[in-house]
Amino acid sequence: MSETDDWNTQIINEFRANDGKVGGPFEGAPMVLLHHTGRKSGKQNVTPLMYLSDEDDAAVMYIFASKAGAPSHPAWYHNLTASGVAQVEVGTETFDVDVREVSGDDRDRIFAEQATRYPGFAEYESKTAGIRTIPVLALRRS
Repeated sequence: MSETDDWNTQIINEFRANDGKVGGPFEGAPMVLLHHTGRKSGKQNVTPLMYLSDEDDAAVMYIFASKAGAPSHPAWYHNLTASGVAQVEVGTETFDVDVREVSGDDRDRIFAEQATRYPGFAEYESKTAGIRTIPVLALRRS
């Protein structure tokens, strides 16, 4: 198991043991467990992520393919854009979502809001400047 897998497993276990709440660097942050299928492997995956709720539509949340500022998109981003669907755990609830990539001014506005609330996202954006734009995905409860 890689260090990242071990880190994620710890967060997933803490999330599930505490009704969707975790401590450490994510204490107080809105967290979601994203269930997705590998587009090449067919493997079922679970990835813990921070999210931003849509202010006008309670059925929509936004996730950010930051990969902590790495030069490439995370695998889960490719899995979601290929399938267009996923499942999420929020708190103690699990439900299906439809996936849509957000672009243009909407993407910029949503990402800026997340970066204002959680400055680490601004750092990720500066790390990827000139390399890639961090994608924003809208997850709509289906």
